[in-house]
Amino acid sequence: MNKKRAQDNADRQARLAAIQSKQRASDRKRTTLILGGIGAVVVAIIVAVTIVIVGQVQENQRIEALASKPIEGLQEFDGLTNNHVDAPVEYEQSPPVGGDHNAVWTNCGVYTSELPNENTVHSMEHGAVWITYQPDLPQDEIDALTDLVGSSGYVLLSPYADQESPIAASAWGLQLGVDTADDDRLAVFLERYIQGEQTLEPGAACSGGITPSA
Repeated sequence: MNKKRAQDNADRQARLAAIQSKQRASDRKRTTLILGGIGAVVVAIIVAVTIVIVGQVQENQRIEALASKPIEGLQEFDGLTNNHVDAPVEYEQSPPVGGDHNAVWTNCGVYTSELPNENTVHSMEHGAVWITYQPDLPQDEIDALTDLVGSSGYVLLSPYADQESPIAASAWGLQLGVDTADDDRLAVFLERYIQGEQTLEPGAACSGGITPSA
């Protein structure tokens, strides 16, 4: 009887050990699968971020390469005066690209209504680029221009009714008209002329002036 009881205990212990061993194996497999899944997610995130970074670097390099070449369609204007005046100014170009202007500049940024010419010309004297668009430009194009401007401290974006091209980029003495926001020449214009060599007052601010109502 004692032998049978001992045998039963031994059998139970063996079965328990087998169950525990199987459970440990199952736990190890589950842990491996979880860690493998986490690892796969981490790798996927790293790959995705790397692709974005590499793509952005390549795009920046492409724009920089294009900026070293002449910009097709770029207009240049010489002999522009830069006196400070209080009265309205009649500019030959629309939008203006320089000339006499108000003593207070327009703060750089994104605007949804037209800006005063006289103040914004002063901003361009400080090295700002002014991107303007016809008021009826589709919203997706305006959104694309807003993305293009980004957080640059020396760009103004606003509608401008009296211009021939759907979109215009202007800097002091320079202007480029394009039809769409995805025209590569816009990014090249920004790369070359934000605080570019045309700037009459390098280092001057594009903040601390006026912020017209949107």
